Amino acid sequence: MSQRNRLIVLTGPTAVGKGTVEAALRGEHPGVWVSVSATTRAPRPGEVDGVTYWFMDEEEFLAKERAGEFLETAVVHGMAHYGTPLRPVEEHLAMGVPTLLEIDLQGARRVKERAAELGLEVVYVFLAPPSFDELVARLKGRGTETPEQQAKRLETARVELAAEDEFDVTIVNNTVEQAAHDLWQVIAQEYGIR
Repeated sequence: MSQRNRLIVLTGPTAVGKGTVEAALRGEHPGVWVSVSATTRAPRPGEVDGVTYWFMDEEEFLAKERAGEFLETAVVHGMAHYGTPLRPVEEHLAMGVPTLLEIDLQGARRVKERAAELGLEVVYVFLAPPSFDELVARLKGRGTETPEQQAKRLETARVELAAEDEFDVTIVNNTVEQAAHDLWQVIAQEYGIR
């Protein structure tokens, strides 16, 4: 695969704003294709099947996993399965469409394990919070998890933050607009876009 068809993997700790930055990026650059992950977790208010995630039960998910239909899979926060459908990623890369995966640390590590066997070239981007205190404030401000779920996510976040040096590029999410701009710069460079 040529350098101009590299998969961009965006990860970072829980509640760092990966989805928000990705949405801002797509608002400015709608030609970027973002993979829609599959999950066994229940939809949150406003989430749409096939747009936000492919929602499925555990039996369906595990059958697809056994069939090799995912680029990566992970169990996140010990609660739900997540996975990246492989075929759409390969199709968009083959067409030269800037292709982005927004996934958690486990998923990024799994992509690293499988990329070579699948012939994928990947650029790994770590989205970091300005500080751990800011990450805590963002997580609590979302209001989508119970205090117990928040505690589990923050425990996970500490581990995820320690993995920053495993990535090719770090972008600090001080503001969504700047982080989206910085992410676009990485994509534009990899795809030869001016």
